[in-house]
Amino acid sequence: MNKILTILLAVLMISSALFAGNPDRRGEAGAYELNMNGWARSSGFWSMNTAGIKGIESERINVAGLGFTKKTEIAASYTLWMQGSGVGLAHFGVAQSFKETNVIALSIQALNLGTVERTTTQNPEGGIGTYRPTFLNIGLSYAKLFSNSISGGITLRLVNEGLGNLSATGFAVDAGLQYVTGPKDNIHFGVSLRNVGTPMRFKGDALANQVTVVSSTTYNLAVENRANKFELPTQLNIGASYDFWMGKKKEVEPKVFKQDYRLTALANFTSNAFGFDHYGVGLEFGWKEILMLRAAYRFESGQFKKDTRLNAFTGLAAGLSFDAPLKKGGGGPRLGIDYSFRATQPFAGTHSIGLHFNL
Repeated sequence: MNKILTILLAVLMISSALFAGNPDRRGEAGAYELNMNGWARSSGFWSMNTAGIKGIESERINVAGLGFTKKTEIAASYTLWMQGSGVGLAHFGVAQSFKETNVIALSIQALNLGTVERTTTQNPEGGIGTYRPTFLNIGLSYAKLFSNSISGGITLRLVNEGLGNLSATGFAVDAGLQYVTGPKDNIHFGVSLRNVGTPMRFKGDALANQVTVVSSTTYNLAVENRANKFELPTQLNIGASYDFWMGKKKEVEPKVFKQDYRLTALANFTSNAFGFDHYGVGLEFGWKEILMLRAAYRFESGQFKKDTRLNAFTGLAAGLSFDAPLKKGGGGPRLGIDYSFRATQPFAGTHSIGLHFNL
């Protein structure tokens, strides 16, 4: 086990050097939907809970957190991305534990860009029909609890983008580790490497042109233009969090005590291979793990000046969750409702709403 963890950690650390943030390469990657988090619970933290995230939403941030799934979890969410832009983002996922310490999960993300007017060089004003872009990625994840303190996981993701008669397909791999320590298991550390994979290239009939060749005879020849390849938006996340437990201690099992109130503070750093690095802090208050309120602020170089800000997101995120047990006593299935908001300028912010069901 120690050898496996050492190898994974070495890979993550080496990759952090290879994919360090580089603003000079901004815009050179594609498939940025891989970094769009539409899960309504974790997006209230601005996706910065690398150290403490658990359950199916881990697949988008740090897949190691998937290992804490107890039995079965089903979740779905929908996001109005920069409300007013007409862009929607849907997530669906299901996770299942087996043999106590192993978890597998399937996750799907679909981007809704609406209907686009079809144009050509001969018809630049359109009037020849419409098409709907399709951006879809499907992830298959596996996570394992190596001990009460250490979890690790990996995701293999299929990425597909379609624009009319053009399409591009690629594969990406995510990997992550989480470590828990402290007298109440209240100190968390996490690291994840995301979107390491194959370059993608658009192909299709839209790149073909009809050329008239004149010689002894005249004929038409189909010539295909080749699109350039583009890389995936690789990123490295490193985070830490601390849980402050408050309230009267209640003995729920022999020598096992529980408190009603929790305040979690977190800090996170994200190194983007094709853009500015992100760093930020967040807080979450929880009451009996039923009602949770959270807020976070994410920083990026140049965001405080209008002339230098290159991101529509201004840094603030907030959210709430209501996670109710379906049986008296708090045991058994739980149904959760989540909402998050991320401030933007322009547009009317990004809003996410989702449902969780835990057996």
